[in-house]
Amino acid sequence: QVQLVESGGGLVQAGGSLRLSCAASGRTFSTYAVAWFRQAPTKEREFVAAISRNALTYYVDSVKGRFTISRDNAKNTVALQMNSLKPEDTAVYYCAARPGGAYPPTDREWNYWGQGTRVTVSS
Repeated sequence: QVQLVESGGGLVQAGGSLRLSCAASGRTFSTYAVAWFRQAPTKEREFVAAISRNALTYYVDSVKGRFTISRDNAKNTVALQMNSLKPEDTAVYYCAARPGGAYPPTDREWNYWGQGTRVTVSS
């Protein structure tokens, strides 16, 4: 069992930066893939970025070059550094985890979820 807690959301102006953090419980967290999803008002939850247990990363096209996902297995944390934020990045951001090496972009394939942290980007 893995429990995930996100933090770091807030209000920022367009062009600004935020760093989200996902803190995980569990001794085997290093063997899990971790992803960030987001859900904007009236929209479905969408994949943002993922990092494998071997630190391979994958991003949705809309955030490539602006967001960076990283992990610190010693601290059981995964971070999402978000730069050059745009109003369309406004959403609730969720951390998700699944055991194994794959990191599919569909939310139904992820086993564990945090409660979410809200990011608002003003224009």
